[in-house]
Formats: sequence, C-alpha cells, structure tokens
Amino acid sequence: MGGHDTGSPYAPHTPTETEQMLDAVGVATEADLFDIPEPVRFDGELGIEPRSEQAVRQELGAILGRNDDLTEFLGRGHYDHYVPSLVDHLSDRQEFLSSYTQYQPEIAQGFLQALFEYQSMLVELTGLEVANCSLYDAATALGETATLASRVRATTGDRVLVPGHLPDGTRGVLENYADGADLAVESYPMDDGVADVEAIRDLVDDDLLLLYAESPTVRGVIEESLDDLGAIADEHEALFALGSDPVALSVLEEPAAAGADVVIGDAATLGMGTSYGMGLGMFATRKEFLRQVPGRLVGASEDSTGRRAFTLTLQTREQHIRRERATSNICTNQAWVALRTAIHAAYLGPEGLIDLARTCITGADRLADGLDDVTGISAPVHDRHHFREFLARTDQPAPAIASELTEEGYAVHAVDDHLIQCCVTDTNVEQIDGLVEAVTEVVA
Repeated sequence: MGGHDTGSPYAPHTPTETEQMLDAVGVATEADLFDIPEPVRFDGELGIEPRSEQAVRQELGAILGRNDDLTEFLGRGHYDHYVPSLVDHLSDRQEFLSSYTQYQPEIAQGFLQALFEYQSMLVELTGLEVANCSLYDAATALGETATLASRVRATTGDRVLVPGHLPDGTRGVLENYADGADLAVESYPMDDGVADVEAIRDLVDDDLLLLYAESPTVRGVIEESLDDLGAIADEHEALFALGSDPVALSVLEEPAAAGADVVIGDAATLGMGTSYGMGLGMFATRKEFLRQVPGRLVGASEDSTGRRAFTLTLQTREQHIRRERATSNICTNQAWVALRTAIHAAYLGPEGLIDLARTCITGADRLADGLDDVTGISAPVHDRHHFREFLARTDQPAPAIASELTEEGYAVHAVDDHLIQCCVTDTNVEQIDGLVEAVTEVVA
C-alpha cells in the first residue's frame, strides 16, 4: 500500500505515484483517460431525495401497481415455471448472497459444491463430459461457442450458420462476437419450422466453422434432424452446437448422441421464473475442449488433510489471468442464479423434471387443439411436435387480436400480421380454457 495520503485505504497509489503514471501515458488527470459524454457524466448530484422506508415502499407499490394484471401465455425465450419457496429460502442465506466470486475455496466450499452439482446436472442432461458453472445468458453462450469453434477447428473456416428463426437479439450478440473474431454469420432456411437439411447441404462447404440448431426452436418446434445436422458438420470438420434448456433436455434426445459438440441455452428456466432479461447461460462441451471452455469451472480435489474439496480450476483460461491470450473475456458468471437452478432441479429430481416437461408438451397440445376449433384460427401452424409453445394462424390481424386479448386479461405474442404465439407451462396450464374462450369472443 502507499502512504497515508492516498485518500482511500483501497487505493494503493500516492499522489506522487499517480502523477508519475499519468505522465507516463501522457495525460494530465485521471478524467482524461475516459471519454464520457457530458449528458451522462456524473456532476456530483444523484438527484434522489432521501426518504423513509415507508415512503419508498409506498412509491414503489404505486409504480408496480400500474402493471397490467394479465395471465401470460408468453414465451419465445422467457419461460415461467413455478419456483418452490425452498429455492428462495435456501438461496437467500447469507453465505450465498454475500459470496461474489468463490475465489477463496477455504471460505466458499458450500457454494462451490452447489456449483459443482449444477455442472454435474448439465453433464447428465447433455451427455457431454464438461459443463461450466454458467455464463451471462444464452446469447452470450452462443457467441462464446463461435469463438471456441474458431480456436479448435482443425482447418480454416469462418462461416457460422444459424437458424432462420433465430431471434434478432440473440443474433445481434452473436454478430458482435463474430465481428471481433472475423467470422461471418449466415442464416439457413427453415422447412415447416425445422431446419431444411437439403438446403443446408447445398449451403455448406469447407468454409463452415459452426453449425447451430435449436430444439425446441423459438417457435417451440422440436428439431427432427439433429443426427443429419451433426453429420453435415462432422463431414466438413465443423462444430455442431445445439441450443436447448434443462426442462426440455429431460425428455428430448441426448445431444451428445446426436453428435453435438457444444450445448448451450438458458438454464434459468429452472430457479428464476420469468425474469424478462435475467438469464443463466448454460454451456457444456466435449472433454477434448476442456481448456478452451469460457467462464468458470468448479473442480473436485482434496485438501491438505485428504478431505474432498472444491475449487475453481483451470483459471488461466480467464481474461483476468491471461488478458489478450485468454480464451474468453468473460471472467465472472451467474453464480447465484446457477445456485437457484441447481436447487430447483434437485428439488424436482429426475421424475419431477420429466413430469414438468410433460406438462409443457400436453398443455401446448391441448391449447393448440382448443384454438384450432375456433373459427378463424388454425393451430398449430407447423405440423410438428411442440414443446411449451406454438404458432397459430389468424384470419384477422394478429396485432389486433393480441391487443383485444390484453383487454380480456391475457397476453400472447403477435409474431407478424397473421401469426400469434402461445406458450403453456405449469403456471398457466389451468387457464387454457379461459384463453380459448377469450379468443373465441375476440374473433367472433
């Protein structure tokens, strides 16, 4: 530490040392190191008047009270499953809330073990040998998959092929990653909601770096050609990645058996409910790529007395250790969310997880059948198996139908002029009949 004139017990620089460093980089003040636009620059005043706890609670209650009280049938990447109170009670314990990074294994064994169990659950669900203890979200995980592919692919290649139905937000994150790695992101066509295998065969050549598919897709369709897609990628020495989630993986074909090299997705379908942006990027891959895995890995070892112990391992992959030589710039994770996911999955157990998945399948089928009986509605649009959600075609303008359903107390997606999308989970399955009745009234 520097002398007592540092102004802060946490800053190791004296004014003299600071002046020397500024002189070395050729600026007069620390502020000159940053280019912060005037409108967002802190002027010393937050503009938040102090008030009592009661006043704050009253104001927040009034703001939240303006939210619409709707029964949501919304999906497309954000899914609402019932989260047992056990998850809240355990994850809210002080040792979990106050543990930021788990760098010090001697004081974080409980959290590290929970993250190790989270990784182990993903290994079981995917059939792959290695899973990290989370990334920021599914989109980030896809971006990291592309850069991993660029590092490990044996031959040259820069093309990343993704589904034509990939959401714009996810594709935008991927393109940001691809830009830095000089990769090209292209879409492949879909055929009735799934990958058009023959069109993909015509598209690919030895420039293929990564082939990405989703099951279920953003439209809820189960991809039926995973084996074929995996074979295409293998034929061109490219990586094959699959996007899914833990609930769906409990009943779908094991990704590793279909040739998947990487499995990603949002694991926060367990443990968080609908979070509207807060995600948990799951990432599992083959053992041969162990040292290329982005983010955190928790490993099992032994302490000095021979007892089993857990610790973060292979940290030389991370940006904060190797900087420009690191495999990833992600050097943190969603540890607390992963903890909640692990608790929820353990609470359900294998049979409970499968039961939850079955509810998502049968509920979606029942709602699709109900809507298909409504004059002016055809559901599902895709003649495929669905998980949680599906598209319905409307004779009347879909945005108008969605708006009128909101007035009736129900929320659905208007995907385009004549397509709505509905999602069924365990939290709204009992409201299916009500939605069908509301749709019947709206389109009458």
